Amino acid sequence: MSAFQQTPTPANNSKTDISQKFLLFGYFSEAMKSQPKLPLLDCLLGYYASVTLIVVGILLVTSSFIALGFIGTFLGDYFGILMERKVTSFPFNVIENPMYWGSTSIYFGWSLMNASPVGLVLTVVVALCYTVALLYEGPFTEEIYRKAPKCE
Repeated sequence: MSAFQQTPTPANNSKTDISQKFLLFGYFSEAMKSQPKLPLLDCLLGYYASVTLIVVGILLVTSSFIALGFIGTFLGDYFGILMERKVTSFPFNVIENPMYWGSTSIYFGWSLMNASPVGLVLTVVVALCYTVALLYEGPFTEEIYRKAPKCE
């Protein structure tokens, strides 16, 4: 039996998702470089906190990708390709939406590492965007898995 099943849902054209993430991170970094640093954050404690946040973020994003695979990560719900059941292993058993919050943790850590007040503001904007997206995506995901045929 296949790990994925096809369900009839409208396709969303998000083929450029990976490149958009790299582009966003590039713009984020460029915005921080062109702005003044906050001396309060430019210290050893800020550096250690930033490294910790980045490592935790990378762990969440990478382990999510491993649990979902490429198709589950980038194509899944949008193209109606579902896993046999909703993933509940690590990191999904520790935090809901680990890719979003792992990514936010990376942005937050990168902002601290660069002692950037602009980076911190942009991190809040990213977190708010993810929060709004989850208001729609969360119920959508729950509904498609509730309606999906059960595999025995």
